[in-house]
Amino acid sequence: MSSTPSKVVEGEVEFIVPAAGKPCKTWYKIIGDLNDNATSTRCPLVALHGGPGVNHAYLLSLSDLIAAHSIPLILYDQLGNGNSTHLPEKMGDTEFWTEQHLRVEEYDLLGHSWGGMLGARHAATQPAGLKHLIIVSSPASMDLWVEAQNILRAKLPQDVQDKLDTNEKDGTTESEEYQSAVAVFYARHLCTLDPMPEPVQEALGWIAKDSTVYLTMNGPSEFYVTGPLKEWSMVEDAHKIRVPTLLMNGRYDEAQDSVMAPFFNRIPYVKWVTFAESSHMVHWEERERFMEVLGSFLLDGEV
Repeated sequence: MSSTPSKVVEGEVEFIVPAAGKPCKTWYKIIGDLNDNATSTRCPLVALHGGPGVNHAYLLSLSDLIAAHSIPLILYDQLGNGNSTHLPEKMGDTEFWTEQHLRVEEYDLLGHSWGGMLGARHAATQPAGLKHLIIVSSPASMDLWVEAQNILRAKLPQDVQDKLDTNEKDGTTESEEYQSAVAVFYARHLCTLDPMPEPVQEALGWIAKDSTVYLTMNGPSEFYVTGPLKEWSMVEDAHKIRVPTLLMNGRYDEAQDSVMAPFFNRIPYVKWVTFAESSHMVHWEERERFMEVLGSFLLDGEV
């Protein structure tokens, strides 16, 4: 790997949202040189963060690709998240918080979790500039997601299950007791590293800072989905994805094989890699191997 520091550019672009009622800006970070002649034949990798409601920070590990393969990385915080414009006044407005769309000319696209849901939807429109799609730990439908979470939840210690059940029944999902029970689940299926990497902590911390997007679109937790995402599905449209696609998840992932299987069964040009020692943060838990698989896919362009 090169030891030369990568070029980093940060900025904001205006994002026109008439329903927002105020000017909005989307924050972005570009790591690597998009205009470097040595890498001009390589598409930048645009990375879509999960949540919804976290920020780009936990995807910074993808910058490993720059040192290894000179692949530039484009990160951004979705509207309502991280460094982009926040709209707490839109809490509960399910008509406002919908899927966002990209405006990039030629690129590869990686989406993690919720970001993979966005990426799949975008790829299904068959945009001319998209060359490769990578879906990491994302569900093909929220029905499958909730079903998988309930199976994993049933394997938790009984006292933890009882706390979850009681607080959901009582409507006290913001209580410390409920959140501590959710944390037990996360330690098994969200990120098994202890301590959790600081960029992951930073990203997840944004939900506590501003829960507008997460609570409105999703709901109280991974397995208690009450927002409009409850009806989300790509199962019927997955076959419309025509670019080479790489699927990745972890053995202990919230995104169990059952939630990703429709992508594998329906996308025409697809490869699937499951990481044996990982949960939902495969790009941290098995970072070196993850980058090897991803870099090979992006460079070879084959499945």
